[in-house]
Amino acid sequence: MSEQQRGPENQGHTPSPRAGKGLSGAFQVEERSEAQLQRLKKRHNLSLLGAIALFTAAAVFTVSVLGNNFGWFERKDYRGDGNETVNFTISEGDTVEQVGIDLANEDIVANAGRFIETFNDEYQGEFIQPGDYEMRRQMSSEAAVRVLMDEGDPAHYAAVANTLRMDDTFQILSDSTGISVDEFESAAEDTSKFGIPDEFPNIEGYLHPGEYRFPLDATADQILQEMVDRTKATLERNNVPEDQAFRVLTVASLVEFEGVPADYADVAGAIYNRIDRPDDETNGFIQSDASVTYGLGRRSYDFSDEERRDASNEYNTFANPGLPVGPIGSPGDESIDAAANPADNDYYYWVTINLDTGETKFAENFAQHEENVAEYQSWCSDNPGRCD
Repeated sequence: MSEQQRGPENQGHTPSPRAGKGLSGAFQVEERSEAQLQRLKKRHNLSLLGAIALFTAAAVFTVSVLGNNFGWFERKDYRGDGNETVNFTISEGDTVEQVGIDLANEDIVANAGRFIETFNDEYQGEFIQPGDYEMRRQMSSEAAVRVLMDEGDPAHYAAVANTLRMDDTFQILSDSTGISVDEFESAAEDTSKFGIPDEFPNIEGYLHPGEYRFPLDATADQILQEMVDRTKATLERNNVPEDQAFRVLTVASLVEFEGVPADYADVAGAIYNRIDRPDDETNGFIQSDASVTYGLGRRSYDFSDEERRDASNEYNTFANPGLPVGPIGSPGDESIDAAANPADNDYYYWVTINLDTGETKFAENFAQHEENVAEYQSWCSDNPGRCD
């Protein structure tokens, strides 16, 4: 209702001062009473919270003192050398952390974390040799570490990564053992003493990557033989006959440079398609950049058109059809497995279109391959410097 619509009795009217004061005073008494109750309640709550806090602090203090005295907070561990004998296997590539978890799961040690701490106290940065070990149930972490590391037989530790060439491997072995590179090179000259087929131009392809513990008195010949034996064991596990060792190890060495593990089998299948079907898409040429630069003694993938056409480079798979003259590195288990058991496909081409994720696309003909290459080039444009 607007002011113009109000009657005279409603315009300018206010309650009398006396009525207002009396009414306000009555409410004020009730409000004070309620406020007092709230204050009392708050004081009671604060007192209760204070008592709880004091009790909690006292309890924490008591538990802390007793825990320290009685070892409540120490990480659980067994004592002694254990009881029931059990076989324990450490696989290639197992970390100390994984070994600790497996030991705890088998009830060989009480706690994985305690085992890892004990190991690192003595062997920080080292690894445990893959293999089978005779362990016992409920061993102390110290006893378990002692068995696994065989303290009575100290050794030289060497870690050889995948895709390394033999000269890189010789340098790592030399750094690890103190034996000179020249001595390893000299030992490797006669490949027949290691049981390597005559097809191989050198020991490349047989220096199996992995982690090793060599006895302190091991010779260059003994060290190389152990690495060769690991490669032979992988070939045997995949039922590769000796007359196929050259083909499988050479393809496996290419596969490691041409794809990621998830694609190894498909890459191997595509390589075999190229060399076994010389009248098809690629006329028998593998066309691997990595093989060309291996023959050039370089580690980049850059080479000139003239170098691409140079058939005198026996590792040049652009100028020479079929397999190169030998492996271009020493492949590991996964790539050997793939080369021995390739995927059955009709691919001839492959290209990694994302260097960060390793995503690789395959094609059965050159037109499809060009589309995949365009994706790779687009990725390179979006990631300056990554494809140089």
